[in-house]
Amino acid sequence: MKTQKSTVLAILTGLIFLVLLCMPRSSALAAEPYKIGCIFSVTGPASFLGDPEKKSAIMLADQINKKGGINGHPIELVIYDTEGDPTKAVLNINKLIFHDKVLAVIGPSRTPTTLAVIPIAQRAQIPLISCAAGIKITQPVKKWIFKTAQTDALAVAKIYSYIKEQNIKKIAIITVANAFGESGKEQLIKQAPKFGIEVVAQESFGPKDTDMTPQLTKIRATPAQAVVCWGTNPGPAVVAKNMKQLDMKIPLFQSHGVASPKFIELAGDAANGIILPTGKILVAKDIPDSDPQKSVLLKYIKDYESRYKTNVSGFGGYAYDGLNLLAIALEKAGADKAKIRDELEKIKGYKGVSGVFNFSPSEHNGLTMDAFVLVKIVNGKWQIIK
Repeated sequence: MKTQKSTVLAILTGLIFLVLLCMPRSSALAAEPYKIGCIFSVTGPASFLGDPEKKSAIMLADQINKKGGINGHPIELVIYDTEGDPTKAVLNINKLIFHDKVLAVIGPSRTPTTLAVIPIAQRAQIPLISCAAGIKITQPVKKWIFKTAQTDALAVAKIYSYIKEQNIKKIAIITVANAFGESGKEQLIKQAPKFGIEVVAQESFGPKDTDMTPQLTKIRATPAQAVVCWGTNPGPAVVAKNMKQLDMKIPLFQSHGVASPKFIELAGDAANGIILPTGKILVAKDIPDSDPQKSVLLKYIKDYESRYKTNVSGFGGYAYDGLNLLAIALEKAGADKAKIRDELEKIKGYKGVSGVFNFSPSEHNGLTMDAFVLVKIVNGKWQIIK
């Protein structure tokens, strides 16, 4: 009896072994996941950036994994919240690199937090794709640093080209007192002469300031024909409201840092008439069918709004593009950080939510002014004007 039982057991063991041997490797033994770190401003004043970025990254990772992952490897996201704080961003990236052992990092959401973590990513030799706009993130080129947000230099050029067409010669600028505002201010001053524009007043405000009336009163006393505000919410909405309260009739231009429904919500009626550059996401249905981004944008909008039951913002696409770009690199490079970096740098013609990307050894943002449209807020809605 024992011999018979042993024989049956041996046969069963052999059959199980044969079944496992014939099964696809991905079924028999799941491939090791590719761990990607994410650091976004999910909560705090910059949550309008980080929350849609987090949601977009999770959505895309799920889509990739449902299709079998990357060469059989599932994507595993490790997400931390910076709360928009550079100190927390530094803690987060160190944890991702040295504890979680991620292959690459997407984020941070803001220019100040990105500038804080760049030296760490560079020393650790890990690819980082920022979701922030400041031109100093990728210029001069830093070996391990890329970004998906359109630069402030391109945004300024888009605004100034329109201002020149309107025969506006003198402007005032009011910028937030942080790295994003300083970078924008630098570009506004630097590019003005090229467009025949004179900056006749320069004012600033703190990220948490709630009244810009004193600064705007000074601007009102100058010959400025328009105001350009550079910042992220909530400050720019305060500027808009204060200008309306002061009955300032000159045009107000804003940066792409406020290109989201949240700005219109915060500014209320004062948002109407404001002009700003934005990625095409906010006006995707209105761009020509021939635009290479249109199908990508419409799919992203449909997927996001179906999943989260809320409108897309102008910012979630930065993380979506970041993960898609990493997926392209990972497919060719595998789990090798140096090869991932090299493959990122080779990407050409990637049609993303934020634009058509063409990376190179000398260009780690890869976008041109074509990534922007100029919009005007009319009755609380975005309207393309250029």
